[in-house]
Amino acid sequence: MRALHGNGADVTIADVNAEKGQALASDLGLEFVACDVREESQVEAAVQQAANTGEGGLRIAVCCAGTGWAQKLAGSKGPHPLMPFETILQINLIGTFTVLRYAATAMIANDPAEDNERGVLVTTASIAAYDGQVGQIAYSASKGGVVGMTLPAARDLSQYGIRVNTIAPGLFDTPLLAALPEEARQKLGAGVPFPQRLGQPPEYAQLACQIVENRMLNGETIRLDGALRMPPR
Repeated sequence: MRALHGNGADVTIADVNAEKGQALASDLGLEFVACDVREESQVEAAVQQAANTGEGGLRIAVCCAGTGWAQKLAGSKGPHPLMPFETILQINLIGTFTVLRYAATAMIANDPAEDNERGVLVTTASIAAYDGQVGQIAYSASKGGVVGMTLPAARDLSQYGIRVNTIAPGLFDTPLLAALPEEARQKLGAGVPFPQRLGQPPEYAQLACQIVENRMLNGETIRLDGALRMPPR
């Protein structure tokens, strides 16, 4: 959001964490709307607010909503319970689908710009879509679904001049990893072929901005992982 804002975009921040989202919006002087991607009405309201911010309607939508769950398919305690699997899919996959369909509908109403483009949709998968580890069956299934939606979504929306691309990050220095001891964080970063460190949020933001700027980039999932291929464990 900082990167898009810094490049001149009128940005609306939508987040399930109202406290942190509002703090960031206030810091940057932006609009904020509370949004749980599992709630269709909240996604619809967030898209509408974004479309009414600034001029020209909603032109860019970046969806980063996601969470994880670590558990094997089956084990000594029995089968993987259905509820957490459904919850991960509800947030990571169905939530992303809901953002895509409402944002795309708003973009269809835009006046065409250069190359008759009306908008760009950027979703977030993970290298776990390809290299799912032990205990990542729910997370990998959800992120694999995001990758699988990318090309057909781009094809569905091509007649309207709307592009769809996905970023599949590797090990990034997110709040989830920030909770780990520093020694563990250093070890994770050292396992990345190059650069041997955790990815930084501004590097994700840089790629998102590059996707927005390059109109030939469409229907693609881009791994952002320093050539990392995750081992089974």
